[in-house]
Order: sequence, then structure tokens, then C-alpha cells
Amino acid sequence: MPFLGKDWRSPGWTWTKTEHGWKRIVLCGEDLEDNNREMDLKEDKWIYVQKGSTKERHGYCTLGEALNRLDFSSAIQDLRRFNYVAKLFQLIARSQLTSLSGAAQKNYFNILEKIVRKVLEDHYNPRLVKELLQDLSTTLNSLTVHVGRCVLVGNVNIWLCRLETIVKWQQQLNNLQIPKQMCNGMSFSDLPLHMQNKILYKLSDAYDIINLGQATPTLHILSENRTLWKKLCHFHFSDKQFCRNLVLTKSDNVDWKLMYFTLQKHYPMKEQYGDTLHFCKHCSILFWQDRHLALIFKDCGHPCTANNPDSCLMPISPQHFIDLFKF
Repeated sequence: MPFLGKDWRSPGWTWTKTEHGWKRIVLCGEDLEDNNREMDLKEDKWIYVQKGSTKERHGYCTLGEALNRLDFSSAIQDLRRFNYVAKLFQLIARSQLTSLSGAAQKNYFNILEKIVRKVLEDHYNPRLVKELLQDLSTTLNSLTVHVGRCVLVGNVNIWLCRLETIVKWQQQLNNLQIPKQMCNGMSFSDLPLHMQNKILYKLSDAYDIINLGQATPTLHILSENRTLWKKLCHFHFSDKQFCRNLVLTKSDNVDWKLMYFTLQKHYPMKEQYGDTLHFCKHCSILFWQDRHLALIFKDCGHPCTANNPDSCLMPISPQHFIDLFKF
């Protein structure tokens, strides 16, 4: 087996000798071995995205390998990254499930179980996870029809069992009751009207605006404001798209709320996430960036050799993540 040493492309790995053999150690000195982990997968903060063989590296990185190695289990515990991971898993459920290896598919469902558990415990964004499970159920139902073609890795009974689990998750989310929080201090409705209105203008999801408008009569009036929906349309769509789908009222004014839902049917909306994966164009490395370390220690999140690492970084949307592994 050839010796893999340090070079300008990689920081190399650190190993330690134990009673059971050599174990890999991360840079901070903690052993990667986790006895509680269901699968023996090493989870990293970054991976090298390789699309072909070079003199130093052989092979290529697949979507399944990225799903296994990048630490998505910890990412879903961060509210800034939860929506990003859920959207990525939704896109994989729609079109990329059959491209995953058996280990990657198992890891996919393990992480998905953690996502559902977090929603049930924290009541965070159940609508997004419901859409994810619905898309996954639709895909699996269509794939299990072609049993003879072996379009899925593993026994068909395993997939039927997973379908039953998805149905159980869907029932749990449908029966989810968010308890009313008792607060003795100031509530949202106690804020001045201009502050409530300003908060509404910060929302980029139409359904969040509608749901908030159902809380009180005052919020309902604020949520129906034409200027609010006009700003939301301009945030998600371009002027050219407006001209093709103009919706007018009887008084020849633009119905911006109806315009939004009309445009939503024909064009993709702008995606907005609290935090995303980043890609270094200089090193071809995909990684999670810790903002606290980046601010305090000027840590770019991966072993970058560029003179100005920040200029090489590029945020990766869920769709772009999948496109990175299309060969």
C-alpha cells in the first residue's frame, strides 16, 4: 500500500497506536471512534470534491460519499442549518435516491429520523418536513412498483418497511399539537404596530406571513398589506416575470398577493438560509464553516493554501450541492 504523506493539497492525517490497532485522530486530538454510532462512518467538517483521477489522487467523490462524510447529524441541531439540510434531503428524495449507495441510503434514513424527532420535540418548521416526507413517499411508491428492475439497493421488503415508517412519521407530524406558551412578560401582540409591521416585512415565506396573520385581527390586517406582498414579489421574482403574469383587480390595481401565488406556480423562488455549506474554488473542498472560529481565529473552515481564502469561498445552495456530483 503506498504511503500517503502531507503535500500542498492536504494536511495529512494523524494516527495513534492503540491496543486494537491504529486509530485516526482529528486535529483537535479527539478519537473519531464512536461506539454509539450505528454505522462506521467517519464524519468530517470538509471533504475534497474530486471529479477525476490525478497523479496524487485516484477515483472521484460521489453524492453518497459526501452524504456519509459531511456531518449532517450535527448540522440539523443548528437552527441556522436545519432548513438547508431538510431542503437538501427533499431534493435527494425527488431525484437522487437511486444514485446513493446502500450505506448512504441507510445513513440518509438515520439522519431523516433525527430530523423528524427534532421537529416532534422542538416543533420547528413541521411544514417543511411534511413536504420532505410527502416527496419521499411519492418517490418510493413509484420506485417499488418496478421491483423486477432492481432500481433500489437492497431487499424490497426493507423498502416497504421504510415506507411504513414514513407513513408513521407523517401521522405523528399531522397529530402534532404545539402547546400555547404561557408568558407573563411582553408578548408579540404587545409590541407597537410599527414594530409588528417591521417584523412581518422581514419574513420571506408567504405561508409564515399568512399563519402569523391568523393569530390576531390586528396581525391579519397587517398581513394583507399590499406593500408587504409587493415587496415579497420583488424579493423572489424579477420584473420580466411580472410582465408575463400580471394580475389586476377590478379597479386595475395589481393584486400583489394573488400575483405572488401565480408566479410561484411558474418560477422558482429565491432560497434563503441562515447557514450553508461552502465550496473553496482554490482547493475544491466542500465544508461547513464555523462563523465563530472564522471571526475570532480567522479560521476559514478547511486547510486552504490560497493567499486570500475568503475570496475563494462560495456558498452552495442545496441544488448546487447535488450538481457538484453530477459527472
